[in-house]
Amino acid sequence: MNLLLHACCGPCSIEPTRIFSEEGIPFELYYANSNIYPEQEYDHRLITLKEYAEARGIMVNEGVYDPSVWERCAAPQGTDRPARCRACYRLRFEETARVAAERGFDAISTTLTISPYQFIETINEELVRAAEPYSLIAVTRDFRDSYREATRISRDIGMYRQNYCGCRMSIGEAEREREQRKEARKREKAEKRRLKEQAALERAEGVHDAD
Repeated sequence: MNLLLHACCGPCSIEPTRIFSEEGIPFELYYANSNIYPEQEYDHRLITLKEYAEARGIMVNEGVYDPSVWERCAAPQGTDRPARCRACYRLRFEETARVAAERGFDAISTTLTISPYQFIETINEELVRAAEPYSLIAVTRDFRDSYREATRISRDIGMYRQNYCGCRMSIGEAEREREQRKEARKREKAEKRRLKEQAALERAEGVHDAD
C-alpha cells in the first residue's frame, strides 16, 4: 500500500508519520488546506511542516491554495460548526483523493484525527466518501491517544503551534473557547478557596467548642 497522507500542520503530523513509518507503510504528505486564513498563516504552517518532514526524509507535496473555493464550499455553513467542518473536510479530502489517484497512490488518510477538537467520526466518513470514486483505500484512524505526546514533542523542539483550527471563523471560536476555559478555571480556583476557608473555619469552631 502506498499512502498519500493529508497533513493539516506540523504538530499534528508528528505522531501519525511516526506510526505509519513504524508500520512500514510507504507514504508522502499532502498539504491541502485552502481553509487556512490568512495566507501568511498558511505559509507559516507549511514552512513548519516542511522543516520537520524534510529533516526526517519525508516528502511533502503542496496542493493549490485557493481560499475562494473554501468560501464557496464551507463558509456558507456559517456558525454551524459541524456542518462547516464537514464541508471543509470534504473539500480537502476530495482534492487529496484526486491527486492520489493521478499520482498512483493506493490509499489516503489524514493527520486531522489526532486533534481532540475535531469531529473524528465525520472526518473518517468524509475520508471514505472521497476515496470511493477512485477505488482508493481510506485508511481511517483515530490518533487522539497520541495527542499529548505530539504536543510534548512539538513544544520540546520549539515547533510553531497555532492556536486556532485554520479558517477565519475558527479564530473567533477559538478565542471564545479559551475565554470560557479561563473563566472555568477561575471558578474552580474560587470554589477550592471557598472550601478551604470553610474547612479552616469549621476546624477553628471545633477547637473553640472543645474549649
